[in-house]
Amino acid sequence: MKNILLLLLLSGCAAIIPSEPTARIEFMAPEAYPEGIAYHPSANVYYVSSARTGTIGKVTAEGIYEPLYIDPDLKSSYGLKMHPEGKILFVCVADANYSKYSTPATKKKMSRLVSIDVATGKKIRDIDLASLVPGEHFANDLTVDSTGNVYITDSFANVIYKVTPDGKASVFADNPLFKTTGVGLNGIVTHPEGYLLTVSSGTGTLYKIDMQNPSSVQKVMTDQYFINGDGLYLTNDGSLVLVQNGGSNKIYKLTSETNWQTAKIDSTTLAGDRFAYPTTATVAKDEKVWVMNAKFNELTDSSSVLSKKFSMQHARFLPVLKK
Repeated sequence: MKNILLLLLLSGCAAIIPSEPTARIEFMAPEAYPEGIAYHPSANVYYVSSARTGTIGKVTAEGIYEPLYIDPDLKSSYGLKMHPEGKILFVCVADANYSKYSTPATKKKMSRLVSIDVATGKKIRDIDLASLVPGEHFANDLTVDSTGNVYITDSFANVIYKVTPDGKASVFADNPLFKTTGVGLNGIVTHPEGYLLTVSSGTGTLYKIDMQNPSSVQKVMTDQYFINGDGLYLTNDGSLVLVQNGGSNKIYKLTSETNWQTAKIDSTTLAGDRFAYPTTATVAKDEKVWVMNAKFNELTDSSSVLSKKFSMQHARFLPVLKK
């Protein structure tokens, strides 16, 4: 095969390349176009967002969808993360491009952090972030540290916000390295060693930000650029899952031996898995990585019929050929 990623050796034996796409959990959620995904271990459900309607839903492992929180004022919802205690779901809210409820007053002007009580489905906090910096706004993804601080990427303003457990919002990191046109800063994770990792969709670059000194920003040197890089997920073994869409539609697993000053691609999914504009990832009880198929390509094609069915897909990683 042309792709050298498929030329593998495992334990001295030639790898068997799977011929079928990976498993999907399909669910009916008409016009939702979910972007974010977060797994709730104690409830064994997946929370999903909606770029089209803003509705926050939950999906069982059997593929049963039901709304958790409905409010057209959300316009669009994107990245989701659970609070470490498992009672609160944090949601990125914006009006970037796909909302059916978009208005001139909110289009590219909204960045909010919404908190939902997952037991009651009620909104418990709604924090405006757009007033913190001028210009266009798009609250896209977020991460939560062990004490409950939330860090949010704004993909149009290209800054990282911080919201403390008591709801105080501020600009955490604003660096010239982040600046780009179009969609910039996107997926973000908290590393237990005291820094953030984030990817820019526009530049394809990973950045490392010191949480004690956010003016200290470094480019992570990688094998390649990840243009259209989207969601990130840091696994328990320290690997970084990176979701890439925009035509590539692949999921990578990166590792680092230099505390994320540099990183290498360890493994990747195959084109044959046929991800459908994947956006974000989460990990379930079985330690499998599940990725949201957002199907945003349909929203940019005027001839497409809006989907009723969506899916979360298992990311099966195969090692890359080491040079």
